[in-house]
Amino acid sequence: MIDRDRLVSTFLDLVAIDSPSGSEDAVAAELVRRFQALGWEAHQDAFGNVIARREGTGEPVLLSAHMDTVEPGRGIRPRFDGPDVIRSDGTTILGADDKAGCAVILEVAASLTEDGVPHRPVEVAITRGEEIGLVGARHLDPTAFRARTAIVIDSGGPPSHIQGQAPYHYTYDIEVHGRAAHAGVEPEKGVPAIAIAAEVVTRLPQGRLDPETTANVGRIVGGTVRNAVPDYCRIEGEFRSMDPKRAEELSERVRGAVDEVRARHPDARLEVDVRLEYPGYTLRDDDPAVQLLFPVLRELGFEPEPKPLGGGTDGNILRGFGIASVVIGRGGYAQHTKEEYLVVPEMVDCARVVEAALRRLDSSGDAAPQSS
Repeated sequence: MIDRDRLVSTFLDLVAIDSPSGSEDAVAAELVRRFQALGWEAHQDAFGNVIARREGTGEPVLLSAHMDTVEPGRGIRPRFDGPDVIRSDGTTILGADDKAGCAVILEVAASLTEDGVPHRPVEVAITRGEEIGLVGARHLDPTAFRARTAIVIDSGGPPSHIQGQAPYHYTYDIEVHGRAAHAGVEPEKGVPAIAIAAEVVTRLPQGRLDPETTANVGRIVGGTVRNAVPDYCRIEGEFRSMDPKRAEELSERVRGAVDEVRARHPDARLEVDVRLEYPGYTLRDDDPAVQLLFPVLRELGFEPEPKPLGGGTDGNILRGFGIASVVIGRGGYAQHTKEEYLVVPEMVDCARVVEAALRRLDSSGDAAPQSS
């Protein structure tokens, strides 16, 4: 049975361990220790992600969360705002994103271990570096998991808040190589990389392009001193779209912008690298993750509310591995701000939902047939 007090205590213990992205070693060690204390197999993989598992009956399910937090996330001092809300003291984030997800997984693990009720095999991946580009998830070994379905505990609001759609996310880097010269003595001998890069930028997609698509030029770096014609400039940007065809069109548009400017400046060298950072998805009724989770939500009195999200989660990476993933709420709000807070009953409900999904077996003891 899910124990509210134990879940809250676990959450408070975890947020007391500083773990901004890149500084997760201490919390990773604590997570491994706690899983092993429950009798679960647990270790850190080569990248430092925490991997845990427990055998069961039927088809396995992967539970996912991330252990890192954004800054300011050191010296967090949580406080209760009434019996059901936890906040920081206002000088830092709270860290419910995603220490609440980690606490939920540990509580579900404890409940399954104590109760001895039949359940599906459980695999766990708690990643590091999620907040800086889903880095830990990218370094997971997909062959290490048997599960083809995952519950990712990393969204705001109650567990009925489902990330029903996420974008295809591309990033690009454009480098302009010109020629340096003294700006006050012989500028005509130079090839101004920054000016050429500016021509490229004016041709790049930016802003909200349609209801499902955004684009942004986020960073420009170039030059050395004010009195030298710059011989180098770098442009860094991104675009996202729920529509994979639209995303591909934008890839070609970025490359086309570089080609146009390259033709205008034969003395310069322009290079472009466009990369798919993670694939998008749209949940459908026949999706295995939907078929697993949505009936459980309804059985517990929740109506699933799938909504689009413009950002990515580890669920995007897992789907790229061929693991159908659904991202659910765990009670957090105002994420990435000092105003972040956690609604405890919603975190408890999240744990109840996850546990019920793992215990959903048919009368023969096999995994229950999945249907929406």
